[in-house]
Amino acid sequence: MRLPPGYERKGETRVCKLQKSLYGLKQASRQWFLKLSSALKAAGYRQSNADCSLFVRSKCTSLTTILVYVDDVILAGNDLPFIEKTNEFLANKFKLKDLGKLKYFLGIEVAMSSQGISLSQRKYALDILEDTGFLGARLARFPMDQNLTLTQTDEELLEEPSAYRRLVGRLIYLAITRPDRVYSVHILSQFMDKPRLPHLDAAHQVLRYIKGSPGQGIMLHSTSSLQLKAYCDADWAKCKDTRRSVSGYCIMLGDSLISWKTKKQTTVARSTAEAEYRAMASTCCEITSLKYVLSDLCVDHSQPVILFCDNQAALHIASNPVFHERTKHIEIDCHLVREKIQEGVVQTAHVRTLQQLADLFTKALSTSQFESLLSKLSVINIHSNLRGSVKDCKNQG
Repeated sequence: MRLPPGYERKGETRVCKLQKSLYGLKQASRQWFLKLSSALKAAGYRQSNADCSLFVRSKCTSLTTILVYVDDVILAGNDLPFIEKTNEFLANKFKLKDLGKLKYFLGIEVAMSSQGISLSQRKYALDILEDTGFLGARLARFPMDQNLTLTQTDEELLEEPSAYRRLVGRLIYLAITRPDRVYSVHILSQFMDKPRLPHLDAAHQVLRYIKGSPGQGIMLHSTSSLQLKAYCDADWAKCKDTRRSVSGYCIMLGDSLISWKTKKQTTVARSTAEAEYRAMASTCCEITSLKYVLSDLCVDHSQPVILFCDNQAALHIASNPVFHERTKHIEIDCHLVREKIQEGVVQTAHVRTLQQLADLFTKALSTSQFESLLSKLSVINIHSNLRGSVKDCKNQG
């Protein structure tokens, strides 16, 4: 921005003082959220400390929540009169457009029933398949081959890497409701700088898998308990380029999957036990955060969260507060696992490898094990279920 002619003087440097935030500036989004949050607090809502975009109002048996993403707002609760009152309050303060019952939000399709809430991204998945020309491709039963190994030196570089980067970026967003694809996308995203032909072939494998179930998503059950349980796992020295391990975890609220993650560890682990122990530390941090959110939502979770791990050595390290030769080199922040166990927040337990749900987030699995773990994570395709129901009704008629 330049000053008008006549205001500039030689040797002087002047700036303009904004009286109102302008659209497009860095301060605009902060000022907008400050105005919106001030209005919600004036209406009796309390801002969550665990998630600043979550606002909660609880009084006796009444609970109303507001979730904000820029200028899109989800309003939910069990007190319909107060929800309508809040809607009127926001309409008086801002230019509001009520879209009615929640069905579509930021590319996520929401389907509600007596069994619970289903979240999927079917339209977004079909758009990806159409743009890439894979609507007519043959299907794949799993997103990544079990014996596939990708490195940064595989074959020749792609002539147009931008297409690969754009595709992987869209697949990352699609993983919001597709935990079955988190590990494969994690692997593909490591080669965004210099993608090669095998990396693109692996991405096409993911597209063929998506074509088989574009409407697949997670199911949040309405009748399950409100108790947390977590599974964590690590694949030791998985990365062939850096020899770092891959951590993965998934956290269930009753029978519903609410949090999952796959991430490469920041340092090289000297043993499988150390890699598993680091995965346990990451899971404990997420458990602590989720308990804060449940507390804001007036959910009493006084029982310790059971953390399942399939490595006995890592479990012994977590329960033993004594430093010895195998653990003295591990960073201090990883030992928060011991602290959470002593505080009664987390309770560790051993699980067999074949029943370890977090395996889905640390390695490529066989078809049978892949499908078995998916069913246990409440990953379903409501569109295929609906088609099956219609077919059954016609057969009976």
